[in-house]
Amino acid sequence: MTFSIVAANADRSEFGVAVASKFLAAGSVVPAARAGVGAIATQAWANTAYKSDGLALLTNGANAQEMVDTLTKLDGQREQRQIGVVDAHGTSATYTGKECTDWAGGVAGDGYAIQGNILEGSRVIALMEEAWLGSDPREPLARRLLEALAAGDRAGGDKRGRQSAALFVVGDEGGYGGGDDVIVDLRVDDHPTPIPELARLLTIHELLFGKPNPADLMPLSGPLAEEVRSLLGAQGYIAGDVTTAELDRVLATWAGVENLEERLVPGRLDPVLLDHLRRLSKAEADA
Repeated sequence: MTFSIVAANADRSEFGVAVASKFLAAGSVVPAARAGVGAIATQAWANTAYKSDGLALLTNGANAQEMVDTLTKLDGQREQRQIGVVDAHGTSATYTGKECTDWAGGVAGDGYAIQGNILEGSRVIALMEEAWLGSDPREPLARRLLEALAAGDRAGGDKRGRQSAALFVVGDEGGYGGGDDVIVDLRVDDHPTPIPELARLLTIHELLFGKPNPADLMPLSGPLAEEVRSLLGAQGYIAGDVTTAELDRVLATWAGVENLEERLVPGRLDPVLLDHLRRLSKAEADA
């Protein structure tokens, strides 16, 4: 009833799962991941205990295949289960029980495992793998996972139809505010086109929570400072003194309202913030 991809990025600093299904809120059931440990997808007649138990096994040194073997050996309903896993070293494994509803199966390679059941056919998995292997390893892991998921959807995906999709990514550098390891946790629980909707949410997430690229940061001075002051003024945020300190203060107030505080760097400006300010001003001018 589900298709998913579990994968790690090239340097194993991020792990994640993308999943879609004709099932309400598949994202609440299927994915689990922990930075420095790995990622798991449990599906078909999903055994949700595989998530915590699997992560515990990986944390204690089991590799991907050993985790799958241990969990399924102890499970009397293993023939109705499906699992995909990638461990901290990028070793992967996929398992499909003999009683999973056709078409069901999976494929695993270096740093990824792809699996599905009740699918239109094996082509769903094949095209997901092709999309994953053809994607740029320098892209964010969340984007690569979503591209693979979309490829499976275009190939027919779950043969019963569409309902939910989810994206879960963890990483060494942590998520919002650095308080945990969750980089992306997005779910579309009930929607006629869940994967395009998930893509829309990821674009918003990247704007709000993406970290600025140090190489792209611009000094907040000169003509740029004047433009920012003017743009902030158009939004009702008055910066009376065009000093870096004053602009930092007013920009931080504006960014906090817009939920863009993760992109602030004192004395510098993220081009993403500038583009957003310009779009807001243009939209108001056109209204």
